[in-house]
Amino acid sequence: MNRLQRVLDALVERVDTPAPIVLVDVMQDNIARMQGFAAQHNFDVRPHVKTHKCVEIGRRQIEAGAVGITAGNVGEAEVFAAAGFDDIFLAYPVWPAGTKGNRIRRLARSIRLRVGVDNAAAIEALADAMKDEPDRLQVVVEVDCGARRSGAPPEAAGDLALAARKRGLVPVGVFTYPGHGSSGRDARERAALDQDAALTTAVRSLAGVGITAEVVSAGSTPTVEFSTSGVITEIRPGEYVFGDLNNTRLGSCTDDHIALFVAATVVSDWVPDQVILDAGTKALSREGSNERGYGRVPGTKAVLSKLNEYHGFLAVPGGEFRPGVGTVVPVVPNHVCPIVVNFEELIVTDSAGTSLRRWPVDARGFLS
Repeated sequence: MNRLQRVLDALVERVDTPAPIVLVDVMQDNIARMQGFAAQHNFDVRPHVKTHKCVEIGRRQIEAGAVGITAGNVGEAEVFAAAGFDDIFLAYPVWPAGTKGNRIRRLARSIRLRVGVDNAAAIEALADAMKDEPDRLQVVVEVDCGARRSGAPPEAAGDLALAARKRGLVPVGVFTYPGHGSSGRDARERAALDQDAALTTAVRSLAGVGITAEVVSAGSTPTVEFSTSGVITEIRPGEYVFGDLNNTRLGSCTDDHIALFVAATVVSDWVPDQVILDAGTKALSREGSNERGYGRVPGTKAVLSKLNEYHGFLAVPGGEFRPGVGTVVPVVPNHVCPIVVNFEELIVTDSAGTSLRRWPVDARGFLS
């Protein structure tokens, strides 16, 4: 019997399914291991809270040594600022439309707020939003290192930083996201090298206009093992706190590092080589494919081959593992981040299943 199933067996009478189960001791080990890596390479850790959206977990990351947190949108930043977090990097090219300008200005008055920028129009809009106090807002120029998402060309970073300074904002450095490191095991190291090259060019670009890059910020969980360049000052991993199937496939975590899984119950078993679970897209999201599935039961060959909103189609080929109706099984998701936002709370226990707590997903629903 695998360790996650043993935990479930200890909790089965106290948990309704589907439910996200967090192994707090494994999570703490993950947090400590990342801090140790960063200390070894003289980096700061600024974990991305989009993975857990939970104030209690963020506090534990700060207590372990994180210098602050990374947020994905203004709403996430507001939730954590209200909970006492006072150093937040909004690592996203925000456009301050609607109420966002006023909200950013309020945040910048109360905490150290850094915001990502990758174009001159956003710099102008942010400066306008800050009105007569632009020097309260720090900006970090985002550059592309090959992921082809957001981010300016690295050689343009200096001009953008200078434009921000001319408008009274405070340019403090550069950041990037090596998202192309998630395409396979070999891609992780290549993406980290691309990241290093892009950040080095961007730092030189800032220096060329007389601006020192105080912050040189790198991601991510899949690539962090190879992000050891001397130019980097901080790392922004998120998924490391829980782990998931994608990271185990990539080699950036092991099965022993999985700290979150979804408990699901078998509710039907009429079809040969298949049983139905009570966890569909509303619990697990739709991250995956028909080829690799949408999650798996650890220690078995059972893979979720298809999802409807409330149905999970668990393929159980060969009959080696065929849980009966009423059996509760652990499902490890492909990507952990979309799981957490589907639930109002996390069910927190330890690897022995001897305790049970409930932590709210505080920033759930905050998307803007």
